[in-house]
Amino acid sequence: MQKWRAQLKFDPLPMLMASGNKAVAYFTRRDLLGEAGDPVETLWCLPEAEKILRRQQSDGSWKYPGGREQVRRPEDYNQLETFRNLGWLVEKYGFDRRHAAIRQAADFLFSHQTEEGDIRGIMGTQYATHYTAGMLELLVKAGFADDPEVEKGMQWLLMIRQDDGGWAFPLRAANVSYAEAMKLAAPIQPLRSKPFSHLLTGVVLRAFAAHPRYRNSLEAVEAGKLLLSRFFKSDKYIDRGDKSYWQKVSFPFWFTDILSALDSLSLIGFTTAEAEIETALGWLGELQREDGSFQLEILKTGSDGHLPAWVCLAVCRVFRRFYPCLNSI
Repeated sequence: MQKWRAQLKFDPLPMLMASGNKAVAYFTRRDLLGEAGDPVETLWCLPEAEKILRRQQSDGSWKYPGGREQVRRPEDYNQLETFRNLGWLVEKYGFDRRHAAIRQAADFLFSHQTEEGDIRGIMGTQYATHYTAGMLELLVKAGFADDPEVEKGMQWLLMIRQDDGGWAFPLRAANVSYAEAMKLAAPIQPLRSKPFSHLLTGVVLRAFAAHPRYRNSLEAVEAGKLLLSRFFKSDKYIDRGDKSYWQKVSFPFWFTDILSALDSLSLIGFTTAEAEIETALGWLGELQREDGSFQLEILKTGSDGHLPAWVCLAVCRVFRRFYPCLNSI
């Protein structure tokens, strides 16, 4: 039994391998068992992946199904939908820049990058720090880490930090409503003396955790410590502010929750020597069902009926990193 599996009440591998999802089974073999199998490109031809690809538009974007044009322009909604679909392709099917659809999607998102470095438009003229960071995370995972646009975006994230080393939504820190902010011709600038938001800091930290050159930076470690200090606590701001949101997870990761936070911290280099991490892992372990899955509230990010298996896989990846397979018996 591998060390990480010994930390759990039930073996999750049978459930993952029998999930009926070929991509889940592939990543289970690769990431949890360390087996060298077929190249990841075999997943690119799965019917579910091809269905997503067929919806891509000629400019590299995906069209948002609806949207209130009086609040945001249609192309801003398309930027949001492109972010969502890119996440599915990268996280569930292992797509990377070798595929033309990913290069086209990247070009579309980079076309919305400002001179400052953020990717703007989903929130009108305002900084959309969480979306910028989320897009950078996916683009790094897709192989764009060394591209100048990604470097520009990472530097912007560092530039916009609060004095305490975390991140906060500028409009929330300034106590300006979303409706009022959308009317402004320029973005509200950060009030750096205000406290960080763990919701935003957790999302931004995912971009740092994904990036091989920023992953172990002093800034990432400092932000990681801040995030740890807020586990299972209410946020300082109103967006998803209640502490119950720590327990509401998604895959691909979207907001900050206990699973996405642990995933980032495991990549940055934090260990179970941190009491908060040991407590969080114990909490997750207690939620495991007899079939190997985890009794977590899953926020749907699409019509995928295999979300419990994807979440289980994400939990197992975290356990495997925090309890390395040094020995097997």
